Amino acid sequence: MTAAATPTRSAVRHEPPFRADHVGSFLRPRALLDARERFARNEIDAAALRAIEDGAIRDIVRFQEDLGLRGITDGEFRRTYFHIDFLTQLDGVETKGGIAISFHSNAGNVDFAPPVMQVTRRVKHARPIQRRDFEFLKSVTKRTPKVTIPSPTMLHFRGGRKAISQEAYPAIEDFFDDIAQAYRDEIADLAAAGCTYLQLDDTNLAYLCDTKMREGALARGDDPDELPRRYASLINAAIASRPSSMRVCVHLCRGNFKSAWAAEGGYEPVAQVLFNQLEVDGYFLEYDDARSGDFAPLRHVPKDKIVVLGLVSTKLDRMETRDDLKRRIDEAAKFMPVEQMALSPQCGFSSTVHGNEIAVATQAAKIRLCVDTARDVWGGV
Repeated sequence: MTAAATPTRSAVRHEPPFRADHVGSFLRPRALLDARERFARNEIDAAALRAIEDGAIRDIVRFQEDLGLRGITDGEFRRTYFHIDFLTQLDGVETKGGIAISFHSNAGNVDFAPPVMQVTRRVKHARPIQRRDFEFLKSVTKRTPKVTIPSPTMLHFRGGRKAISQEAYPAIEDFFDDIAQAYRDEIADLAAAGCTYLQLDDTNLAYLCDTKMREGALARGDDPDELPRRYASLINAAIASRPSSMRVCVHLCRGNFKSAWAAEGGYEPVAQVLFNQLEVDGYFLEYDDARSGDFAPLRHVPKDKIVVLGLVSTKLDRMETRDDLKRRIDEAAKFMPVEQMALSPQCGFSSTVHGNEIAVATQAAKIRLCVDTARDVWGGV
């Protein structure tokens, strides 16, 4: 009998990441999108917008709980972009213009130019960023509230040294030190509010699996073989002061915009560093199709880490089956113990406010599939 076909009650997890989990974002309801547009036109004020967000978040919390999830997010309903909304609340970070990125999808290429973040002065955590949002989320669920924030590496990779003020940071190490301190301050504030489940969303370690992205980094003056170590050191410094009660995971993403992606390639180029130098508790890894490579890099996972296999696509409206997922779990089990695995969609359903090309009903069905499969494989979620 295969590993995936043998449920083990003792394998049910009582701390994050859970056997059935998810990355964080959900499709925005129409009423919320309309409210954001009205706010942009100055037809409603910030308080009115927040009240509408609160109502939408109550609904998405109930949606997650009804489907059986144990880790609960606010759907990222207060954000436009998964990363920019957070990072620009740090002193010293601004957006200027856009950087053209060609995303790829089964329907063809999608051109998109998200704002470019620039570091114009010393980076500092001047005020709490997620605390108010977390406190609201915590107040509307009895399960484990999960906070998702962008990885600190997001302030470096896309723009490189040119996006960081030479005047503010003549020495690049001071830049990395300031980012790490800003994150430690934010994480300490979240911990004080009772946060026990934190996820860092990181595209850059996944982008460093892509040949073209590696060439781009080299052209900017960065060594693509050294960057994973530099980024692991940065993330470790950022989470170094977290309390023992807080579980921290990292999600690796190859881009997620309107069902399209920006990068391809298996995890082998970063696997050693990712699993053995990065001091997180778990990994959310994209494994929904061939662009993420095979499971062989999982042979590097140490015995104290959990890998959440992102086997269910948030990019395609078609449904996977339980048999599909169990077969894939069996394939992964050739390289690491099934007891160290969990299951999720490969990414969020709406990493930006635009959302993926997927039906709301399919979104629910895919989460339910993860929950049902987790019960089959591990005896629970």
